[in-house]
Amino acid sequence: MPDRPEIVCICGSTRFVDEMRAANRDLTFAGVIVVAPGVFLRAEDHEANEFITNEQQTALGALHLRKIDLADRVLVVNPGGYIGESTSSEIAYARATGKPISFTDPV
Repeated sequence: MPDRPEIVCICGSTRFVDEMRAANRDLTFAGVIVVAPGVFLRAEDHEANEFITNEQQTALGALHLRKIDLADRVLVVNPGGYIGESTSSEIAYARATGKPISFTDPV
């Protein structure tokens, strides 16, 4: 194992929580440090319960960009090629900062 393991930031729609968890597990078993969304909110949960404020959602988005900053590369979990609005902005941010990006599915 190298002195410092590779750091990968997982991005993707929270509708793919199971796929993101599987990617996290696989990368971790491969000796990679994984940073990923820490809160998985689905749109229907948000609408039904209103348990997250706009301020919290904005803070979580900003925090995820800092995770991209920490990473050596970004892995976009995109089953079926799906990339939503938030993920698109994260990809644009990663590209602007020069991070290599890979995808689980063709785009």
